[in-house]
Amino acid sequence: MNDEDEHALALLRQLDRLPGPSHMEFPDGFDYQRAKDRAAALTDRLEHDFECPCPVDGMQDSAAYFAVGVPPEATEAGWPIRVWLSNYGDLASVSPPSGFPDRVSNAVAEGSISGADRLRLEAALFDLGYVLVPQRPLKQSYDGINTDWAWVGEPNWWVRFFYHL
Repeated sequence: MNDEDEHALALLRQLDRLPGPSHMEFPDGFDYQRAKDRAAALTDRLEHDFECPCPVDGMQDSAAYFAVGVPPEATEAGWPIRVWLSNYGDLASVSPPSGFPDRVSNAVAEGSISGADRLRLEAALFDLGYVLVPQRPLKQSYDGINTDWAWVGEPNWWVRFFYHL
C-alpha cells in the first residue's frame, strides 16, 4: 500500500474506536437528519453533474445509511455507479456495477467507470465535505477492535464502514 492508503487505513482504525452504542452501525453523536440532508445535497449535485435522476436509497442495520446511484445511461461507460455514504466521519466509497469494492481498484482501467465520471464523483464528494476512501485499504481484512462481532463471511474494512452489519 502507498502512503495515501496507509493514511486512509489509519483513519478507519481511528473511527473504529469511536464510542458508540452496543452496535456498530453509528457512533455516539451520529445525526441522522444531517446525514439525510447531506445525502440529498449529494443527490442534487450528481443529478446536475450527470444530467439525470440519481436515486438515493436508505438502509437499515448498516454502517452506511444512504447510497446514491448514478444510472448506466448517464455514465460514459454505460455502467451504473453507486456512492456509499458511511455513518462514520463523512466517509464515502464509490463502487462499480457489482456494488462491492472488489472491482473498483481496476474500474477505470477496465472501463466500468470512465476517468471523467470518476472526476465528477470525486469533485462532488470533495465539494460537499466527504472523505473518499481509496479501495485498497477498504479491501484489507478487518483487524479492528470489534472482534467479538458476529460477521457474515470474512469482514473487511468496507463491510465495517459501508455495509450491513
